[in-house]
Amino acid sequence: MGQGSVNGGSSSVPRWEKVVERLVAERGEALTRYAYFVSGNQDDAADLVQDALVKTFGRLRNGFSVASAEAYVRRAILNTYLDRGRRTTRWRRIAHLEAVPEIEDSTAEATDSRIDLHEELQKLTPRERACLVLRYYEDMKVDDIAETLELSPGAVKRYLSDALSKMASHLSRGELAEEKSTAPHRDKTRGARNAR
Repeated sequence: MGQGSVNGGSSSVPRWEKVVERLVAERGEALTRYAYFVSGNQDDAADLVQDALVKTFGRLRNGFSVASAEAYVRRAILNTYLDRGRRTTRWRRIAHLEAVPEIEDSTAEATDSRIDLHEELQKLTPRERACLVLRYYEDMKVDDIAETLELSPGAVKRYLSDALSKMASHLSRGELAEEKSTAPHRDKTRGARNAR
C-alpha cells in the first residue's frame, strides 16, 4: 500500500499530508499553547510549531496517527526551543549591557501589585524553563522529564530547584522593593502635614 492514495486511491493527497492537516486542525491551538509556555513568546511559539511540523514531516512519513504525530511534534518543539536557547546563552550573559529605554510606570494600584511571572520565566535558562514547563504545565514526573530531556533525574531536580529558587528570590525582592518605595512616600506626606 505505502502511499495508498497516490497509487490509484480515490484521493490524490498522500496519507501523511492528511495527518498533518488533521493535526493542525484538531490540535494546532494546543500545540501553539504548549510552544508558548515553553518559549514565553507568542511569535516564537508560532515559529516553534512551524519548525517542529517541518522537522517532523520534512521527509515523507507514513504510519502516523494524529496522536502519535502530536507527540513527535511536541518533542520537536521542545528540542527546537532548547537548541535556540543554547545559541542565545551567550547573548543572555551580555544582554544586561544593552541600553533599555525607560518606561513610565503605571499609577494603577492593580498594575503595581501584579506579579509578572512571564518576566520571571524569561530570566531562567532554557533547561530550567523547560523543566518547569514540563513539570507544572505538562504535569510530568521527574523521571519522565529526565527521559524526555535525556538528563538524569538528579539534574532535573537541580534545574527545578534552581528555577524555583530564582523565581522566589526575584519575586520576594520585588515585593521588598515595592514596600520600600511606598514607605518613604508615606513618611514624606506625614512630614508635610506636620510642617503646616
